[in-house]
Amino acid sequence: MALALARSRRGLKTLVVGRPRRAPTRVRRFLPGLLVVGVPLVLALAGPLFAPDAGPRGTSFTTGDGHWLGTDFIGRDVRRQVLLGGRSVVLVALASTLLAYAVALPAGFVCALTRRGWVEELFMRPLDVLLSVPSLLLILLVAAVLAPGPAGLALLVALVNIPDAARIVRAAGAEAASRPAVEALRMQGESWARMAFGYVGRSVVRTLAADAGVRLTGALYLVATAAFLGVGVAPDAADWAVMVDRNRTGLFVQPWAVVVPALLTVALTLGGNLLVDAALDRPGSKERKP
Repeated sequence: MALALARSRRGLKTLVVGRPRRAPTRVRRFLPGLLVVGVPLVLALAGPLFAPDAGPRGTSFTTGDGHWLGTDFIGRDVRRQVLLGGRSVVLVALASTLLAYAVALPAGFVCALTRRGWVEELFMRPLDVLLSVPSLLLILLVAAVLAPGPAGLALLVALVNIPDAARIVRAAGAEAASRPAVEALRMQGESWARMAFGYVGRSVVRTLAADAGVRLTGALYLVATAAFLGVGVAPDAADWAVMVDRNRTGLFVQPWAVVVPALLTVALTLGGNLLVDAALDRPGSKERKP
């Protein structure tokens, strides 16, 4: 009796004291990524609200005179340009990633669930042709003809990401689609959407989440590179990538005009990957490994 009472008290103590400790542990996993990505993300989204008014232009590549981070290649305040220059990069990268998955998810699931080879060929072979063209080259070729703005750049970056994303969705979904549970759903007369997104989609969500983090990083790279080359933005626009390009001639005279936007772009991609890794990390998974 006494032994049972002691065990029940020990179990109650574990229930009351042990469980709340999991929440701080989960927060601690996300903390590094939040700290790294927080600064550039806040500056990108809320920076325009706190940007100072554009005053008279000063001398190119100088410091002081009220310019905390100095001036850029045409004498504009670098602090103002930094606060204004992140929104376009972040929004275009996020929009292009979402657009890419909006096409890749249904296309990949159709190929994974179909029993007709010609359907898979119809979807995947055109994507293979598109995949064979270097991403940046395709963006530059289209931009030379159409001169896209930010919305057009988002569509171009989404277009070059669709083949990779669709192949990963298909590969990840094919294994789940071959399970007996999917066959049972077919026999029950379940809809294609329920099989694709209800079962197969849930089975591969971790794989797709990991790919989404890599895809977003690649989209940020392509958007920044395209902006660096003058695609989708004006040559003198307030944009982090454009700032790096236009101010690199004065790097050793006034480095803040290049270093600050470059570090913010790097922190944005690094923090995004850290957050994805933390989201995919299961507590206690390392302890279970032999």
